[in-house]
Amino acid sequence: MNRFFADRRIFYAALALGTWVVWEAIAAASMPIFFPPPEDVARAFWSSLANGTLVEHIAMSYFRILVGWAIGCALAIPLGLLAGRSRIVRMVLEPYIEFFRFIPPIAFITLFLIWFGLGETSKILLIVYTSLFVAFINTLAGAMAVDVEKIRAAQCMGATARQTFAYVVVPATVPHIVTGIRLALGNAFMTVVAAELVAAQSGVGHLIWNSRLFAQTEFVFVGIITLGLMGFAANWALRLITARVAYRYNIKS
Repeated sequence: MNRFFADRRIFYAALALGTWVVWEAIAAASMPIFFPPPEDVARAFWSSLANGTLVEHIAMSYFRILVGWAIGCALAIPLGLLAGRSRIVRMVLEPYIEFFRFIPPIAFITLFLIWFGLGETSKILLIVYTSLFVAFINTLAGAMAVDVEKIRAAQCMGATARQTFAYVVVPATVPHIVTGIRLALGNAFMTVVAAELVAAQSGVGHLIWNSRLFAQTEFVFVGIITLGLMGFAANWALRLITARVAYRYNIKS
């Protein structure tokens, strides 16, 4: 086991070194305004971290992402469960889901700004919009795929419709729910950038947009790398939270 982790550390160290060498080579063959070298990006990262602006941007983006994602999943999961087990609910919801899920959230930015203003509400609702469809569709697929034999077995043992739903359908759908909320989290990160590019005074998306206006490419790289690290950290935390559920229901994480 120790050798396995040691080998992984060596592998990732070599991977990081290779990435740094390739980055330096591309930067040397280009101009800093097009592709800044890693030392310029590191200085920009440290300066924005030292003066507190990067921390503020990260905090605001995380707030918008997590609130919008949580609301979207909280709406999508019960709706997906109901639609998966009720043909009437599915017939009502499916046309709207199939229509709106193909419209990217960036198409609604102008309308959301008009309807909900320049504050946090418009940005959070955009993330709710993009998170809802992914979580809903995965939950719906899981609820519709529940083994009929399990349902019949529960009914034969005297379970009511409510008990069958709570103790058979919901547990059987959990793997799909976990997959849906993880995919929705990725969509939330993509949407927050679009929202902050247009209508924000803070956030990592705003950092990228503002740096572009002043031709500070190194800060654009800082924003992009920060988003990747934020996503990595959020996904890692979510995997820890769902680890027990994943183990119980045999979900591959």
